[in-house]
Parts: sequence; structure tokens; C-alpha cells
Amino acid sequence: MPAAPAFHPVRAEVAATLRLAGPLAAANLLQMLVYAIDVIFVARLGQDVLAASSLAVALFGLIAWSLSGLTSAVAPLVAAELGRKAHSVREVRKSVRMALWLAVLASLAGLAICGLGEPLMIATGQDPAVASQAGRFLAVVMFALPAMIAGNVLRTFVSALGRPLFATAITAFAILVNGLGNYAFVFGHLGAPALGLEGSALSSVITSGVTLAAYVVLIRADRRLRRYHLFGRLWVPHWRRLGEIVGIGLPVFATILAEAGLFSAAAFLMGVIGKAELAGHTVALQIAALTFQVPFGIGQAATIRVGYHFGAGDRAGVARAGWVAITTAMLISSVSASLMMFAPHLMLSLYVDVGAPANAAMVAFAVQYIVVAAAFQLFDGVQAVATGALRGLQDTRIPMLVAIASYWLPGAAASFGLGLRTPLAGIGVWIGLLIALGCVAVLLLWRWWRRERLGLVRF
Repeated sequence: MPAAPAFHPVRAEVAATLRLAGPLAAANLLQMLVYAIDVIFVARLGQDVLAASSLAVALFGLIAWSLSGLTSAVAPLVAAELGRKAHSVREVRKSVRMALWLAVLASLAGLAICGLGEPLMIATGQDPAVASQAGRFLAVVMFALPAMIAGNVLRTFVSALGRPLFATAITAFAILVNGLGNYAFVFGHLGAPALGLEGSALSSVITSGVTLAAYVVLIRADRRLRRYHLFGRLWVPHWRRLGEIVGIGLPVFATILAEAGLFSAAAFLMGVIGKAELAGHTVALQIAALTFQVPFGIGQAATIRVGYHFGAGDRAGVARAGWVAITTAMLISSVSASLMMFAPHLMLSLYVDVGAPANAAMVAFAVQYIVVAAAFQLFDGVQAVATGALRGLQDTRIPMLVAIASYWLPGAAASFGLGLRTPLAGIGVWIGLLIALGCVAVLLLWRWWRRERLGLVRF
């Protein structure tokens, strides 16, 4: 009997976390399907074109993901403001508006980097013909950046305000838009010109713009969200709040840059090893990224739930929210790891024709890489949720240092050394990724466990 009262808050936290994480994870999975559509259409253009696409997407994804991380600092701030409740409408509005400002400014820097894509690829030893195709792709797709980053800010807002299903519905709509766009512009259907690889890039630009517009329409239509008046007087600055977002967001940006940078570097390493290895890596990484979206969604929910209890000054609530999210992610990651280990061909068939003779080399390499990816599923899930929980406490600087050190010391050293200096080749690159994720997961889980003694819960 004495244990019963403690059980109910945990059960309530599980329910609250799943209500939030479920739609977010579904939106993440649907977002991966948006990207998967690009791979499916581009793969029909041939192995060389797919290799060029993978290099371009590796660089573009690095830029887009890291810049979205910079603006994602709005999530813990909004959650804490809702937890404190006093003046939450005004304070939430300030945070979201300044995050939108930052999205526009950051995307300008991203456009400049994308413009240097082809020279960067040639400098890393990529095949000049492949680098040229990748550069042309980047010259088009880079214009998707502003809408993508701003849309991510609005997605955070609607999720924190209890409307995560909006993100799911909008992302599902984006799949339809991107599918039609690829169908029209890659192969020249529906009266559109056949643009090949550049057509897929154009489809991404259109999809990002439509997605942003959908968020604006739904926010203005929903009674609860409309009361925040996000889009009125957008030009009015709140410099202190912008500084707070940058202060929390820059370490997040660096953390994502460290992780995404290693995975992007892995694609470049594969390009040096061979085209078939790069194509197999691209498909295997798509599968690993697909399964990662569920724990990533749980991590996003952990940021909001922990941030809410943090703002409310509830120590017990902070602990419950973090441990519930971590435990849930571990259970789900063990399921995805089992699928990858025991049914790799089934998962590969989602992206390519595994029985086609032309794909034989690519499929053989992809199967090897997926087996290694299965081994790091648990580590990847734990680090994603531990990172999210710590962000809910607005703790981003030390996790940034942990990420940089783990990804670029043992991780990068193992990937480069095993990949280029041993017969392991592509397998060696993936072992390096496994080592990096393992180090990050262990260190961040330890930091979450020691949060009280480290002074992260400041009330």
C-alpha cells in the first residue's frame, strides 16, 4: 500500500510522455519518408547519380540539422515558461518570434556554405564528375533552408502547446507534395520538364515552402495557438530573449555539428573507398536514421516534459520525466535493433530492389553495415533521450563538449583508421560510428544520473 501513491505519478508521466512523443515520433518517421522519396526516385537514375545525391545530402543535411539545432533552444525556454505559467503568453511569443529571426539569419549563412559544396567535395578527394553533379543539386536545394529552419521552430511551438498531431499531419501532407514533385520534375511528368537530380532538389524546395505555409495556416486557425499572436509585429526585436536562445542554442548547434559532421565525413570516406560502398552506406544509413526517429521523438518529448517540470520547480517531476523517457527509448531501440539484425534484407527492400543484379554489390555492402548499425541502436537511443532531458534543464554546454570529444577523438580516429588503413574498409567506418555513439551515450547518461550533485536542478 505505501508504494501506491508513488506509482500514479509515474503512470501519469508515462501517459503524458507517450501522448507527446507518439505524434512527434510519427512526424519524424514521416519526415524520413519525405527524404526516402528522394532516394527512391534518384536511385532510379543510376548508382553514380545516387552517389552524387548522397554526398550533396550529407553536406546539406549537416547544415540544415545543425542550424535547426541552433533555433531548437526555443523548446526548453517555451516549456519552462509554460511550467511557470505567469505571463506565459507574452514570454512564449517573445521566444518563438526571436527563434524565427534566428532561423532567417542562420539560413543566410547556410546558403553561403552550400554554394561552396562542389569545391569542398573535390578538396576531399571525391570523383570530379560525382562532385559536379552534387554541386548542381546543392545549388538548387539550398533554397529550401529558410523555410525548413523556420518550419522547425513552428513545429516546436505547436508541440509544446499540446498540438503535436499538427506536426504529424503536416509532415504527412509533405510526403504527398514531395512525391508529386519528384514524379513531376525528376522524370518530366504532369507537363513538367525532366530535370533529373536537380528536379529532386526543386521538389525539396517546394515541399519546404508548402510545409512552412501549412504551419502558419494551422496556427492562425487554432483557437489556442492563435491567442499567442506570433505573426503580428514580427519586426519588433527582443534582444535579451534572442541572446538567451543563442546562448542555449549555440552549444546545441555545435553538438549536432559534431555528430552530423562525423556521419557526413563517413559518407565522404565511403566515396573515397568506392562508389558501391558509398551507395550501400547511403541506403544503410537511411534505415538506421529511420529507426532512430522514434527515440529522437522521445528525446524531443523529454526536453518539453523535463523543461515543464523544471520551470514549475518540481524536482521529482524532473526525475520522473527523464527516466521514463530513457527507459521507453531503450525498450523501443531494442526492438529496432532486433529487426536490423535478423531481417536486414526486408528493411533494405523498403528502399531498393534487393533482387536486381545491378544492385547486388550495393546490397551486399548495405547488409554488412546494417548489422553494425543494429549494435549501436541502444547507444543512439540513449544518447538522444539523455541529450533531450539535459536540454530540458537548459544544460547544453557540457553535453556539447562530450559530443565533440566523443565523435571527433575515438569516433573519427577509428573511422578514418579502420576505414582507410585496414582491410575492414566500410565496416571499419561503421565501427568508428559505433564507438562514438557508445561514448556519448555512457557519458550523458552519467551526467543525467548525477544532475542533482552537479547542480543542474537549480531550485
